[in-house]
Amino acid sequence: MMKRSASCRCGQLSVVCTGTPVRVSACHCLECQKRTGSAFGLQARWPDDQVTLSGNYSEWKRDCDSGHVATYRFCPVCGSTLAFVIEGWPGVIAVPVGAFADPDFPSPRFSVYEHRKHDWVSIEGDKVEHSSDPSIAFTQGELRK
Repeated sequence: MMKRSASCRCGQLSVVCTGTPVRVSACHCLECQKRTGSAFGLQARWPDDQVTLSGNYSEWKRDCDSGHVATYRFCPVCGSTLAFVIEGWPGVIAVPVGAFADPDFPSPRFSVYEHRKHDWVSIEGDKVEHSSDPSIAFTQGELRK
């Protein structure tokens, strides 16, 4: 079974994900832009039992546009977000793709909150599902095996 390892910038906090992610998505919501310091967030989700987080972390919670609560787990030393959970996605943990530092990581299959996407950003691919409707950001991609 495939294992992928990710870490925060200082290396104190790490995560190991086993198997294939159930979803890889680009999110253009303003909160993901703030979280990443970039024009969008790119994250992969795995079932809870396929993710092992090691090291010390702090948590921060916020209300999402969807009405769900997101809980972010980040390194208290360097501040890198290494995992997060959203009530609208029970049973899965999201890991920012950049934390894997792997240029061969699978590309996103979903691009959500596109009504907040920067005009110069394009998420391409024949199998990418695009959505500008924030109400389906959590339901359009039911967990697919």
